[in-house]
Amino acid sequence: MNSNSQLYERYSRQIALKEFGEAGQQKLLQAKVLMIGAGGLGCAALQYLAAAGVGNLGIIDDDTVSVHNLHRQVLYGMDDIGLPKAAIAAAALQQMNPGIVITAYNQRMTVANALEIIKAYDIVIDGTDNFASRYMINDACVLLNKPLVYGAVSKFEGQVAVFNVLLNNNVTSVNYRDMFPQPPAANEIANCAETGVLGILPGIIGTMQAGETIKLLTGIGTPLINSLLTYNALNNQVYELKLTARNNTKELLPKNAAAFRETDYNWLCGITENILEIDSKKFNELRVKKGVVIIDVRELDETPVVHEFDHIRIPLSNIEKKLPSKENDTIILFCQSGKRSLQAAKLLIDKTGNTKKIFSLAGGILKWKQENQF
Repeated sequence: MNSNSQLYERYSRQIALKEFGEAGQQKLLQAKVLMIGAGGLGCAALQYLAAAGVGNLGIIDDDTVSVHNLHRQVLYGMDDIGLPKAAIAAAALQQMNPGIVITAYNQRMTVANALEIIKAYDIVIDGTDNFASRYMINDACVLLNKPLVYGAVSKFEGQVAVFNVLLNNNVTSVNYRDMFPQPPAANEIANCAETGVLGILPGIIGTMQAGETIKLLTGIGTPLINSLLTYNALNNQVYELKLTARNNTKELLPKNAAAFRETDYNWLCGITENILEIDSKKFNELRVKKGVVIIDVRELDETPVVHEFDHIRIPLSNIEKKLPSKENDTIILFCQSGKRSLQAAKLLIDKTGNTKKIFSLAGGILKWKQENQF
C-alpha cells in the first residue's frame, strides 16, 4: 500500500475492514475497469468505483447529454446539455478523485473497435440499454476471457449478474447467452426509453454493479456468478435465480475475432440500418400531404396523447395484421423514442418489399413535441 498519508486517509474506512484491508485497496488501485455506457447505470457505478480508488477507469459512450437524462444520470447538469457524456463524466470523476486515471472514449462501441478496447481492461461493466449491444459486449468478453458485470433496468425493476468468470475448477461461469440464447422478437421487450424508468432505479442497480466489480477485484464476498438478482423498487423485493450453462451456447458464439467482426448484431436483434428515418422538419412537411398515413405503434394506453395531427393507432404487436391496404400510400411510423417505429418499419418492409415509402420518425413523439411547442 502506498505510504502517502493522504492516500491512506482517503480510503481509510474501507481499509479498516478486515476482509478488505490494505491488500484489497492495492488491488483496486492496480485494477482497470471499462464502463460501457455513461447513462443511468454508468453514472452510479462510475462514481462509486472512482471514489473507491479503482486505479484506471475507461468510459465509452457516443451519446450527448439531454434534458431527459437528468432525472437519473446524476453526473450531469443543465450546463452539460449537448456535450459528450463520456468526456463530461470523465471530467467530473477526475475532479472527485485526481489520484486515478480516467480514459474517455467519445465513440460508439462496435464490432470494429470492441476487442481492441476491451482487451486493455480487467473487468467490463455493461451499462447499455439495447440487446444488440449486450450480445456484442458479451461475445467480445467471452472471446477475450474478460469478466462481465451485467445490469438492466425497466420501469421499477432491475437486474444484476456476473458473467464469464474463470472459476477455481478451471471452468468458466455462464455468460449472457446462457440466460438469453437468442434475442427476443422485435416487439417483445421495450427498453426504458419506451417504457420509462424510475429515476432512482439505475442508481440502485448501477451501485450494485459497482459492488460486484469490487468483489471480483478484491476477492471478498460472493459475487453474483451463475446467478441473476432481480430487484423491485416498488416493494423492495429481491429474488435470485440460479443460472446454468446451456449445451448449445458455444455454437451461438463467434468462433474467433474475425467471425466476431463480421457479425451484424443489429440484424441479429431485428434492427436494420436501411430504414429511412426522418427528422421533425421532414415529418412536418410530409404529414400534411395527401396519401400519407401516420401510424402510432405505441400501446393504446401510452402517453403523451397526440392531438396535433391526424393519425391511426396500431400497436407494434399488431402492425403486420392491420397494415393499411392502399399500396401507394406513404407510411410514417412513430413511437415514444423512435426505436419501436424502426422495428415496425422493418416488419413492414420485410412484408411489402417497399423501402421507399416507409419511414420512421427519429427520436419519436417525445422529441417531436419538444421541437414543436404549440
